[in-house]
Amino acid sequence: MINNRDIELDPEGYLIHPEDWDHDVANELANSENIELADDYWTVFDFMRKFYDENGVAPDVRHTTKQMVVDFGVDKKAAKAKLFTMFPYGYVKQACKVSGMKRPRGWSTG
Repeated sequence: MINNRDIELDPEGYLIHPEDWDHDVANELANSENIELADDYWTVFDFMRKFYDENGVAPDVRHTTKQMVVDFGVDKKAAKAKLFTMFPYGYVKQACKVSGMKRPRGWSTG
């Protein structure tokens, strides 16, 4: 329960209904991953949520790092390093979970 709303999670802690996601849900999911959210996280989540809304699937790590190059003014290598510093246990395990995606299946995260 988050803000008096029942939020359904799958057994791995991913949202069952991505439309339930908001900043309060993100903060709770981040806490479960021992991540303290700062502004850069919201920039990444905004991109991921927009991509999901437009395409119906979570963006893979290549799409996200490509956008990070634009958003943070860094090169591709630095963007990928930053992403994995922000989410040290992995893109799917943490970035997709905290941004409210269903657990992505069947694609590489690297």
